[in-house]
Amino acid sequence: MTLTTNTQLPSLKQLPSTYLVELSDFGAITLSGEEQSKYLQGQVTCDVNSSTEQSLLVGAHCDAKGKVFSVFRLINRSAAHLLLQPKASIEGSLNALKKFGVFAKVTIEEAQDLSFIALVGEQASVLLQAEFSQIPDSLNPVVQLGSTSLVYLCGDQPRYIIIDEQDTIASLVKSLALPVFSQGVWDLLEISQGFPILNEKTSGHYVPQMLNLQAMNGISFTKGCYLGQETVARMQYLGKNKRALFSLHVQLEQAIEVDDVLEKQLGDNWRKAGDILAYYQADDGNCYLQTVLANDGELPSMRIAAQTDTVVTKQALPYTLETE
Repeated sequence: MTLTTNTQLPSLKQLPSTYLVELSDFGAITLSGEEQSKYLQGQVTCDVNSSTEQSLLVGAHCDAKGKVFSVFRLINRSAAHLLLQPKASIEGSLNALKKFGVFAKVTIEEAQDLSFIALVGEQASVLLQAEFSQIPDSLNPVVQLGSTSLVYLCGDQPRYIIIDEQDTIASLVKSLALPVFSQGVWDLLEISQGFPILNEKTSGHYVPQMLNLQAMNGISFTKGCYLGQETVARMQYLGKNKRALFSLHVQLEQAIEVDDVLEKQLGDNWRKAGDILAYYQADDGNCYLQTVLANDGELPSMRIAAQTDTVVTKQALPYTLETE
């Protein structure tokens, strides 16, 4: 799909009231067949058996040690389960699912011939209502109309993922006549909402609680056995997990680099604070970081190691990590 995208990288406050985001780096794993639900139920953290045509589930796919291959949003489309996620996390998860899938009546593959675009902002629902006879909401987050899947995401502002073939998406974009931003803006929104972004380098390094999956209802503790469950349960009930996902902000004079290190102050010294999973740097220098850090009290003073004058601040997330 070739769209005319806005090459600007705005900060959160600079985004227009309503806009589109081209999800060029977005994809999905599909599972279909007689035992698709039974098989997937034993592989992921969410309760697949509770999934319906209108539901949206958040979940993680782990290895036997409870380390996360991918974090996904699960919907149903054309009698198949779709695990929506960045393309960068698909390969490892797909290979693992296929490895055990040979013993079940299920077909597992990367989704082909589908395009994804996001509609975001104050007027998003009104604009969708003008295009479709029904739109999703918080009670029914997924609506299927012909070949189009509409997915509603709760958050600070309405977000809709629209899934269809390339030509249909292109026609809709033309009809909506809104500014179209690049995939980076979607990453910015995911960072601000505390939804994990994994890639080839970060896949397989964290248990679900380190990515805040329990705070997003992404882990069922009543569903029964699944791959990695023993580790996940131990982290939850024995308090073994000491790390969590955070959204941070820093104003930078120079461009952030992929290998930049986040440091924390310990007395007169500085040491690595944790891992940077993803980042978005706006044209005005506002930089938003998604990180995994120690979760043992107030965050220490932090900086970007290569830019020692920087001051990193914690951003509020739309959920709580406090346990009852």
